[in-house]
Amino acid sequence: MAYQSIVLMAAVALIFGVLIATPSRAQPIGVAYGTQGNNLPPPNEVVDLYKSKNIQAMRLYDPNQAVLQALKGSNIQLMLDVPNADLQSLASSPSAANDWVQKNVKACFPDVSFKYIAVGNQVIPGDQAQYVLPAMKNIHSALSSAGLSNQIKVTTSIATGREVLEQYSPPSSSRLSSGASTYLEPIVQFLASNGAPLLVNLYTYRHYIGDPNHIGTKYALFTSTETVIEDGQYSYQNLFDTIMDALYVALEKLGGSNVPIVVSESGWPSADGFGATVDNARTYNQNLINHVGQGTPRRPGKAIEAYIFEMFNENQKPQGAEQNFGLFYPDKQPVYPINFT
Repeated sequence: MAYQSIVLMAAVALIFGVLIATPSRAQPIGVAYGTQGNNLPPPNEVVDLYKSKNIQAMRLYDPNQAVLQALKGSNIQLMLDVPNADLQSLASSPSAANDWVQKNVKACFPDVSFKYIAVGNQVIPGDQAQYVLPAMKNIHSALSSAGLSNQIKVTTSIATGREVLEQYSPPSSSRLSSGASTYLEPIVQFLASNGAPLLVNLYTYRHYIGDPNHIGTKYALFTSTETVIEDGQYSYQNLFDTIMDALYVALEKLGGSNVPIVVSESGWPSADGFGATVDNARTYNQNLINHVGQGTPRRPGKAIEAYIFEMFNENQKPQGAEQNFGLFYPDKQPVYPINFT
C-alpha cells in the first residue's frame, strides 16, 4: 500500500507539474472585421466564415446593426468600438451614453457575446483624447445601470508608434510620450479599478518599414533564432515581445502593473507596400497565432489575447498596403492558408 501511495503521489505531482509548466492557451485568437469595402459578403456569411475557420472572437469598429443581428447565437466574443466621431457627445452626455448602450448592447444581450466596449481607437494623444475617459465613465455607468458591467469591460485602444510609446527598446527603459501619459495615467487607474484591460494596436510591420535596416525582417516576423535584444535577465528574439514588455513596463510606471494588455490589432499586409508580400503576411500572422500562448520574457506562460487585422481586403481604404491586410478576399477565398487551431 505504501509503495502504491508513493507511486500515486508521484503521478499526481508529475501531472500537476505539467499543468503548471504548460503555457495557457485559454485566450481565443480574434480577427478584426472592417467594412470599408463595396464588394464584401453579407454579415451572415461573414459570421459563418468566422465559425467555419474556428475564429472565436471579433472586433467590430462600429455598432453595425446588420452585423450585430448576424452575431446573435454565434457565441463569437465581440469587441465593439465606440466610433471616434461619437466620443465628444458620449463624454458630455450620460443620457447619450445610456441611449448608446440600450440600442447597441442591451438590445442584443445575451444573444450577442459582448466582451469589451472599446471607447475610441488611437485618439491618444490628440484633439479627441480629452473625451476618452469621460466617455468611458459614462458608458461604464450605462452598462452598470443595465446590469452588464460585470460581463462587459469598458476600455480604449492605443497605438504603439512614437506618438505614444516614445521608447521601447530595451523594454526596461521604455517611455511613454508626455502627451500620451497625461491621458493614459487616469485611464489606467480606471481600468485597474474595474478589472479591465488596455487595448493596444501593435504592428511590428509599421516599426519595420520605419527602420528596416536596423530592425530586419526576421526580428519583425518571429523568425529569428538568435537573441536580438539583451535586457538584463531578459532576452528577445522578436520585436512583438520587445514592444509588449515595453508596454508592461510603461503601465507599471503608471501604477497599472495589474492591468492586462489585449492586442486589439496586429497584422502584416500581403501586397502594395515595402515588405508587403503574401509570404511575409502568412509568416507573421501564423507565427503570431502560434506565439501568443507563450507570453513574453517578462510574463512567461501568460497567454496574450490578440486580434489579427483583418478579415478582408477592403477596397475603400486608402490605396496601397492598407487595402491588403486581409486574411480573405471579398469572395471569401483565403489570401493565404492559415491555421487558427
